[in-house]
Amino acid sequence: MIGIVLDNISRLDLNLLVTLDVLLDELNVTKAAKRLNLSQPSVSVQLAKLRDYFNDPLLVSNSRGMTPTLKAEQLRQPMKEAIAHLHEVVLPTAEFDPERAKQRWRIAAYDYGEATVMLPLLPALRAQAPLSELSIVQLPPTQIYEKAERGEIDLAINVVSNSHLNLHHRTLFSDQYVLAARKGHRLLNGPVSLDIFCQLEHVMVSPDGDGFWGETDEVLKALGLKRNVVLSVPHFLFLKAILETTDLVAMLPSRIAMMSDLIQIVSVPIQVPDFTISMLWHERVHRDPAHQWLRKQILLAVT
Repeated sequence: MIGIVLDNISRLDLNLLVTLDVLLDELNVTKAAKRLNLSQPSVSVQLAKLRDYFNDPLLVSNSRGMTPTLKAEQLRQPMKEAIAHLHEVVLPTAEFDPERAKQRWRIAAYDYGEATVMLPLLPALRAQAPLSELSIVQLPPTQIYEKAERGEIDLAINVVSNSHLNLHHRTLFSDQYVLAARKGHRLLNGPVSLDIFCQLEHVMVSPDGDGFWGETDEVLKALGLKRNVVLSVPHFLFLKAILETTDLVAMLPSRIAMMSDLIQIVSVPIQVPDFTISMLWHERVHRDPAHQWLRKQILLAVT
């Protein structure tokens, strides 16, 4: 049955529907031809094709011109709506108007991305797009592509990995790990040697709160050393509070460490590789004006 319907539709030139729409408005072939910028014989030929397709006269002559048949009356409104929908699909997309748009964006970010990207973005977003809504969700990096492909997120803030190779991405900034501790820490009054660094009680962030190994540990392992990690937490916000109120220390991204007046940054004799934060998005939204506007605002917020 579906095959029969599709076959019937494939026989119809969609331009004929535009002609029929104008004919039903004008009820006159000459006037319709003028509106369509066609000759009267051309419109007559198209009307004949329409009659053949619908197996109905559609328009019949009377003393005042032409009158639509019952079939034509039944077609009139659905056809107008169909033509309007086609125009929406094929015409160029209108420019995005943030002030009037009722847009809902869904962005995947852990609390690091929330603090360093989303928080700086919010003032401009609320001022320029007051009717918009923003939902921030946490996703494992391995799920970003799948969720973006299915339209469940619009964009992600993360480090680019092998699982993201099929996504568009734009670098936002690079950050470095620094040794952070509360100001006045009793063991950090002077230079920190590797021995002291390893003896300090460390806290680290692991998304599931159950990881005790990270980039710093890889660097130390290459030197034949091991630090003393005593606590693993899932969020930087909690870690920052721990550093402010205890003698625990952490290798913390510098942008997070500098957010607290109660935390000091201490020089250490090891270099942990920097990391780069990017925004990632799928091809399905790459050319969308609203999405392009959002990406521009994010770039402006972090530069």
